[in-house]
Amino acid sequence: MWADAATELARHGRCIIYDRRGFHRSAPPRPFATLDLVDHVDDAAAVLAALHAGPAIVIGRSTGGLIAVELARRFPDKVKALVLLEPALFTIAADADAWARDLRRRVLERADGEPGLAAEIVIREALGDATWESIPPGVKQMFAGMSHAVLAEINGHGLDLSDDALELNEEQLAGIRRPALIVSAEDSPEACRSVNARLSGALPFTHTVLVPGGHLIDPAHPAVLDFIDRNAGPDPWA
Repeated sequence: MWADAATELARHGRCIIYDRRGFHRSAPPRPFATLDLVDHVDDAAAVLAALHAGPAIVIGRSTGGLIAVELARRFPDKVKALVLLEPALFTIAADADAWARDLRRRVLERADGEPGLAAEIVIREALGDATWESIPPGVKQMFAGMSHAVLAEINGHGLDLSDDALELNEEQLAGIRRPALIVSAEDSPEACRSVNARLSGALPFTHTVLVPGGHLIDPAHPAVLDFIDRNAGPDPWA
């Protein structure tokens, strides 16, 4: 889902993409029973360290945006700037938190008899049937293979649909002293816009943009590329 964006991003600097633990090319022979936010954050930091790639401009969409926020908080030396495409930090806003908890309940109910459809169910329940139907067949097949990882995250700790999703207070968010581009989409669920509205006031150095379309925002949107170009020099916040 990031291949085309990666090609464009690579024209603006070194671009590294990877499948997070449990997903697609990072799936183990035997699926994980649980996956925690701390696993994903530690993995991201390890990837940057192994590739001598930090501090980096970190782009995260949805759950990836949640991981990016926590990466910047726990490993500030690894992050030069953040691009947050509707990050799934739902606990930051009461209405978004309630929406996410209801989404979790509905997904678990529907996936109880069809665990292999968990990824599809999340997309249909969160973004609507039309979004799922618009996804190319090859990507749908890829999602089907990730359903066990989706359930592992739901049953894990700290992630957006976990029972104990990450909660950050104002002081913790204010401590993330990195430039951040916060991107919202016109047709996304209201919960996503609520999160971005709260986050734009909580992080100290933010710029916000609204783009056409839905939640699956293009990581190589022109606004993102412009932000990358403006922040690709020496780290002013180091």
